[in-house]
Amino acid sequence: MIIEDPSDPRLADYIGLTDVARRIKHEPEKGFFIAEGAQVVQRAAAAGYPLRTILLATNRQLPEGLPDAPVLQASHPVLEAATGFHVHRGVLASFGRIPLRDANELLATAERILVLEDVNNHTNLGAVFRSAAGLGMDAVLLSPRCCDPLYRRAIRVSMGEVFALPYAYLEPFPGGVQQVRDAGFRVLAMTPDGTDLGDVEITGRTALLLGAEGPGLTEAAMSASDLRVGIPMSRGVDSLNIAAAAAVGCWAVARRPEAR
Repeated sequence: MIIEDPSDPRLADYIGLTDVARRIKHEPEKGFFIAEGAQVVQRAAAAGYPLRTILLATNRQLPEGLPDAPVLQASHPVLEAATGFHVHRGVLASFGRIPLRDANELLATAERILVLEDVNNHTNLGAVFRSAAGLGMDAVLLSPRCCDPLYRRAIRVSMGEVFALPYAYLEPFPGGVQQVRDAGFRVLAMTPDGTDLGDVEITGRTALLLGAEGPGLTEAAMSASDLRVGIPMSRGVDSLNIAAAAAVGCWAVARRPEAR
C-alpha cells in the first residue's frame, strides 16, 4: 500500500528515528525495534523476530525470504519527513522483540564470552558484536547500563550480528562478575596498564571484560576479575577504541589451540 502522508498512523513505528532519546525509551517499552537495509532485515527475520511491518521506498523491491506482513511504500520525501533522515537504503522494517536470554543459561553452554561494562555508545556496541561474532565468541553479557543492542544504529553497525550472537544482561554489576567466575570462567579485564595480553596463557573457559570508551573499566569491575590484561601500544598512544580492543582480545582468545 502506498503511503502519501508522513503523519499516516500506519507509519507510527517509524516516526522520528533520529530522536535518540525518544527511541531508546519508546522502542523497548512498546516491544519492537527497527532494522534498516535489506540484508539486516532478512537476518532479523531469519533469527525469528516477528515482522510487524516493512517500509519500502517506491523504487525498492521487497527483500526475499520474509514472512507475510503489511508492506508499506512511500516516496523518499515522505520517508524522510516521517523518519527524520534520508533513507538511502530504501528498506526499513519493524520487528517485535522476543524475551531476553538469561545470563545463567548462556554461562552454562558458552566457552568464550565478552562481558561489557556500561558501553553506552551504539556504534561501539554494534562494532563489538560484529567482532565477537566474527572471531568466535559464544555470547555477550551486558551490565545494566549498557545501551540496547537492538537500537537501529547498533544493529546496522553490527551488520545484524546482534541477531546471531546470544546476549543477556548481567545483574547486579559488578557483582555479577563473580557469577561468571563461579560458572568456571577465568575473567580477563582489559585495561591499558594490564599484563601484556600476548604473554598470557589463555586456556579453558574465558571471559573478556571491557569497559566503555573513555572511562574504561571501573576499579570495582577490575577487582572482581582474575587478571588485568592489556594491549602493548606504540608512539605514545595510550589505548585503542573499545571496538578495536575487543577485536584484538577476541582474536587472542579464539587463537588458543583448543579453540581452533
